[in-house]
Amino acid sequence: MIDLRIKELFFDRPMVARAVNKAKRGVLSRAGAFIRQAARTSIRKRQGTSSPGSPPYSHTGLLRRFILFGYDRGTDSVVVGPVRLNKPGEAPRVLELGGTTVIEQRVRGRRVRARARIQRRPYMGPAMEKELPKFPALWRNSIRPG
Repeated sequence: MIDLRIKELFFDRPMVARAVNKAKRGVLSRAGAFIRQAARTSIRKRQGTSSPGSPPYSHTGLLRRFILFGYDRGTDSVVVGPVRLNKPGEAPRVLELGGTTVIEQRVRGRRVRARARIQRRPYMGPAMEKELPKFPALWRNSIRPG
């Protein structure tokens, strides 16, 4: 007697959906890790200031150390960028996009605030552009049943 099971002829939708979601999380997480690493390595440890249009230099290492990524389930996306620290300020945003900010300095033992115009020193955008060609290969054979 021949035993044909109709269900075996069709996709198991929940299984396919789980495999796609698992692959999506993995690929997006790897893409975020690649972008984070590219951004971190573009920021070099040096004294002085970098030239406008090139990535900023790191003096204390905080900017490099606090570039993180995370997968957001709500939007099915990955977020990559510098974490805002407890100190007030907008240095990561101003470095990436340019603009004005308040700089605190010590002058003769007193704290002095001054407004400064900072030219763009992008590091996240170029990191994304550098890693973009790798993304299609990340998806290849990423969905595995079971």
